[in-house]
Amino acid sequence: MKVTGEMLIGQSTAYGSAGCFRAFNPTLGAEIEPMFGVATSAEVDRACELAKEGFQSYRNTSPEIRGRFLETIADYLLGLGEPLYARAALETGLTTARIKGETQRTAAQMKMFADVVRHGRWRHATIDSSDQSRQPLPRADLRMQKIPLGPVGVFGSSNFPILYSVAGGDTASALAAGCSVVVKAHGSHPGTSELVGRAIQRAVRDCGLHQGVFSLLFGNGNEVGESLVDHPAIQAVGFTGSEGGGMTLVRRGAQRKIPIPVFAEMTSVNPNFVLPGAMKLRAKEFASQFVERMTVGVGQMCLKPGLILAVNDEHFNTLRIALATALSAKESETMLNPAIYKSFNSAVARSRSGTGSTVVAKGQAPKGAFEGQSEIFEIDAMNVMIAPELTNEMFGPAAILIRCAHKEELLEVAKILRGQLTMAVHMEPGDTELALQLMPILESKTNRILANKFSNMVEIGYATVHGGPFPATSDSRFTSVGATAIERFLRPVCYENLPPELLPPALQDDNPLSLWRVIDGELKHQ
Repeated sequence: MKVTGEMLIGQSTAYGSAGCFRAFNPTLGAEIEPMFGVATSAEVDRACELAKEGFQSYRNTSPEIRGRFLETIADYLLGLGEPLYARAALETGLTTARIKGETQRTAAQMKMFADVVRHGRWRHATIDSSDQSRQPLPRADLRMQKIPLGPVGVFGSSNFPILYSVAGGDTASALAAGCSVVVKAHGSHPGTSELVGRAIQRAVRDCGLHQGVFSLLFGNGNEVGESLVDHPAIQAVGFTGSEGGGMTLVRRGAQRKIPIPVFAEMTSVNPNFVLPGAMKLRAKEFASQFVERMTVGVGQMCLKPGLILAVNDEHFNTLRIALATALSAKESETMLNPAIYKSFNSAVARSRSGTGSTVVAKGQAPKGAFEGQSEIFEIDAMNVMIAPELTNEMFGPAAILIRCAHKEELLEVAKILRGQLTMAVHMEPGDTELALQLMPILESKTNRILANKFSNMVEIGYATVHGGPFPATSDSRFTSVGATAIERFLRPVCYENLPPELLPPALQDDNPLSLWRVIDGELKHQ
């Protein structure tokens, strides 16, 4: 499949006429062909209006049709094979092995949502039977289900060209909910986005769905994204990226004439609490594993462990030396694009100049123009409490070691940390009492707590939670990964005393969809 630089609006292609741009190869430091056309406001409008039209029929598709559609996307995505892996590697500097793994996980995610659609629990079908004998007033017949919000705008991420982009979790969960989708491709990997978009476009056609179920737009700057969020047809937005970009969209969605939710995953440093018992027994092991995970993907991951908190006891220096030893062997690697490289170096300079900040160690010096050099800083806990911004994210291969004078200070620092995607506790049995004191603090700061593990990977499953209090996400009530990510794009509707012929299938007495339903407070399969 050839990359043409064209957008996909429904079943048609269009070369945007509001300007053009090329993808950038960060390894070679050069632009690559072809030229991509930027969408005009009229083209954004056309995609959104098609999504509005397509939503009306797509929302009513049967579980089998919708499930088969999601499975078809997965199959077509896997069918792209080597041309997709090669193009994504060219645009991002990531290895083809990494890209292949992302593709397989994305396909698995689509197939998981096919199962979610078929089993139907996402509908939350609930029936409270009428009780005409109740005193002092009869109880009405009440029935509730969740329905899709409407067309969803999705913003592809820079750091996961497959898994969190055109066919990623936002698109998969929105399509599973019954929403049509308009994606704005990320400028870091437009060719990759086009190839994946064409696979989805083909699946829409081959499954006999309305062409407005999916569209893909290109933009170079903010105009296309702003037009997408502003369009009255769009009823929700999914975003993965920086705090600044995410909050700009959140505010824009809230300021519309009819406000819409913007579900933004933004920033996290994923703190690791190394408790005294664990540090005594395995400081060197922890340090080696931490550095390995801190530098995976050149540290350009939302789940990169970027913060260590430990008590300055007789074993603290062992931890510090082990971190320095492990990091000094790490080679610099190419970052995703010049903008991320520049932002990373600015963040590192901020940490380096922070009050009381010292450099624990650096990785090997860069050899290429956009290679990120690994670095770990050490800061006293008192300085962090005076200037909490010292713990802000460094999106790249860098981290901070916070030196706490005692256990109480460790707990106090934990309380001032911002919201996170994950927090990890490294402990031994003797650390249980301190861990118990930490738990309520961690629960207030994150939606995912780990023990004796690092947070680089997120399992795509039914119990998965990938979210957290601000600024990790814009709404901590939801996850952007896992089966319950579908909840972001649904809303409840209650039907009171409706005649049987008007009831949706999920709430009809004969249960034609064979759902598990809550009937008069009890879960039943009838």
